[in-house]
Amino acid sequence: MSEPTQKYSITMPRDIAEAARARSGPSGLSAYVAAAVARQIERDNLNDLIQVAEAEHGPITEDEVHALRDQLHEARAQQTGDEASAA
Repeated sequence: MSEPTQKYSITMPRDIAEAARARSGPSGLSAYVAAAVARQIERDNLNDLIQVAEAEHGPITEDEVHALRDQLHEARAQQTGDEASAA
């Protein structure tokens, strides 16, 4: 069962609305906009979490960001290699 919905009226620039409508596909503009708002809320929540973590542990340095990004790329490469050998 889907969550209850409510109708809202929003205002946005026409070019953005037209681009969203063109991309919305069969689910429609309302679903497209709802998904975009949900993603923004997730980003806002992550930013809040980062602020709390940085207040407790200090800001993350660029070197730390690069090291973690390298680890992520390596993990993805290993997953891709594992999937290819399993097939």
